[in-house]
Amino acid sequence: MGLARQAIGVVAVALWLGACGAGDAPEARLRARVDALQAAVEAREGSAIDGFLAADFIGPQAMDREGAVRMARGAFLRYRSVGVAVVGPVSMELQGDDHARVRFDAALTGGSGGALPDSARVWSVDTGWRADDGEWRMTSAEWEPRL
Repeated sequence: MGLARQAIGVVAVALWLGACGAGDAPEARLRARVDALQAAVEAREGSAIDGFLAADFIGPQAMDREGAVRMARGAFLRYRSVGVAVVGPVSMELQGDDHARVRFDAALTGGSGGALPDSARVWSVDTGWRADDGEWRMTSAEWEPRL
């Protein structure tokens, strides 16, 4: 299972959180931003994902923003369909009005479009977010396989 598929899953699951609505409160704005990122992933728009990541984004093994976007594009090329399902509770911790931490477990699948996925795995995901000029951007993402 490649890092590209994992990164896509991290972003897609983080996006799932946006389903709760929007408003002026920091949490509502974060949820709306995550929703927009999910739409970009579902549309397989690798270049759009770049706009959701902070300039100083850091991922596993010192992956930077550019590396995360390349990984997402690679997953989109490898898998015609990418599926994400949250399999546990989502923990969203706001730290003031401009920092947040979002944690969840996710089942990720990738396939060629057939009835069954080519691969599937459950991951534990931990993401960091920062509001820059009122717009939330993902600053970090870590994930590890769950048994």
